[in-house]
Amino acid sequence: MSNKQKNMTPQQRNYQQLQQKHEIKRPVLKNCVKAFFVGGIICVVGQAISYFYIYFFNFTEQSVGNPTVATMVFLSMLLTGFGIYDRIGQFAGAGSAVPVTGFGNAVISACIEHRTEGLVLGVGGNMFKLAGSVILFGVFSAFVVALVKTLLVIWGVL
Repeated sequence: MSNKQKNMTPQQRNYQQLQQKHEIKRPVLKNCVKAFFVGGIICVVGQAISYFYIYFFNFTEQSVGNPTVATMVFLSMLLTGFGIYDRIGQFAGAGSAVPVTGFGNAVISACIEHRTEGLVLGVGGNMFKLAGSVILFGVFSAFVVALVKTLLVIWGVL
C-alpha cells in the first residue's frame, strides 16, 4: 500500500476502488495506430504538394520546402474553418496535431473562438495565444543554430 493510500480514510479508499472499477480503459494501441496513419497521410499529402511545386513551378528539392509548408498550413486553416480538421483531430489525436498542420489549426482556432470580440482585440490579440510559444522557440532555436554555424564558419571548421 502506498504512503498516499495509508493516509486515506476507509471511505476514501472505498471511493478509490469504486472509481477504478468504473474507469473506462483507454485504447492506447488503437489510438497510436490511428495517430500514426493519419499523420502519415498528412505527410503524404505534403509530399504530393512538394512534387506538384517541383513539377509545375520548377522548384528544386532544396527550395520547395517553404511553399509546401505555407500550403499545408493554409489547407489546415481552411479545413479548420469548415470544421473538418476538428473532426480529424478528434479521430487522430496527436497524428493531426504534431505535423505543421497542427500549427495552422491552433492559430485559426483561436481566431474563430475570439472573433466576436472584434478584429483587433479579438482575432488579432488572441491569434497567437496557442501558437505563440511555438513561434518564439522556433525563432530562438533558428537564431542559435545560425549563430553556431556562423561561428564555425568563422573559425574555419565548416
